[in-house]
Amino acid sequence: MHLVEVGTNSAHQQEFIQFPVRLYHDDPCWIRPLDADLESVFDPKKNKLFEQGECVRWLLLDEQNQTIGRVSAFINQKTVVTRNDQPTGGMGFFECVYDQKAAYMLFDACKNWLAERGMEAMDGPINFGDRDRWWGLLVEGFDHEPNYGMPYTKPYYVLFFENYGFRDYFQQHTVAAPIEKDRLMLGMNPTVLERANRIMNDPAYSFEHIRKNQLPKFAGDFAEIYTKAWAKILGTPDMSPDKALKLMKQMKPVMDEQLIWFGYHGSEKKPIAFFIMLPELNQYFKHVNGKMNWLGKIKFLYYKTFKPTHKAFGLIFGVVPDFQGKGVESAIAMSYPTRVGWSASHPYKDLELNWIGDFNVKMIRFSKMLGGVVSKRHITYRYLFDRTKEFKRHPII
Repeated sequence: MHLVEVGTNSAHQQEFIQFPVRLYHDDPCWIRPLDADLESVFDPKKNKLFEQGECVRWLLLDEQNQTIGRVSAFINQKTVVTRNDQPTGGMGFFECVYDQKAAYMLFDACKNWLAERGMEAMDGPINFGDRDRWWGLLVEGFDHEPNYGMPYTKPYYVLFFENYGFRDYFQQHTVAAPIEKDRLMLGMNPTVLERANRIMNDPAYSFEHIRKNQLPKFAGDFAEIYTKAWAKILGTPDMSPDKALKLMKQMKPVMDEQLIWFGYHGSEKKPIAFFIMLPELNQYFKHVNGKMNWLGKIKFLYYKTFKPTHKAFGLIFGVVPDFQGKGVESAIAMSYPTRVGWSASHPYKDLELNWIGDFNVKMIRFSKMLGGVVSKRHITYRYLFDRTKEFKRHPII
């Protein structure tokens, strides 16, 4: 076995994409990611983390020069020391045949490359980018299709990571909940609706869904709430209105206005909460074989128009600290079903709340109060290069 660095070799770049297609060929739940999404992670022109960070990719070949594994290692300077006791890099996009020796070669390559650059630990499998995509190793829910941007990985990878010495740094729960009224009310804690009604009937509060013709306004509201509710928790920079608007414009082609909600307070309508959901896009993308060329776009439009998905997924939920614990969480969560979701003509019947970290105890508790159950579980592992150093899990927020 030997490693080959992908670099700028176009054949190696294509093989990095094609290897998982062969590996998961007989797995009915695996959905091929869009090639363009994957390629953008490793394109310095599209991924701004290259401006200060660096990244490398390898293929692992057997004696017949057939690919049996792939992996990437990277350093994101924005997160190297944030909340860490040691400089920490990342590894991800790990795929491998059922061969522990091969897996260890890939892990060793990442560890050695990172150590040469001053890192003392590595998290993985993670993304060289934001946490909303390709973050964590699937450990529960192998019988469910992945939501858009979420990893679906082989069950035996868990043994590879844990036998090598990776430890559970934090878990990400995907929580499934019904939208239809009878099913939702059956499992939901009645205090959620009581709190929601109290806030929604208070004239000091207002809740509304997004309107595409006012994206700059809602992007500004999103930036303000995100910066107060999430940026410091995640150790990421504040969200600027310009970046928020760019994100909104990227979502616009697949955005359903009735799935994105904002909460406001006072006569000046100060933004205090958001609940951002999207149609579950993998239900469309699984038909395009990774390619959004002209044929892929036709297939996407066909399924979106004539066979729309009945599942939505929650992308991000946030309430500014000053309004947490007052019932606003219940109100923003229930504004959607009570005002549009319970309509007989509404297309969405089920919701999956994506990416709830087990360090976010309040959100875990609240998702269960909504009647949600864990449908998938991912683990973000950490490996300390100094094996005598004390391991610490992600702090509770």
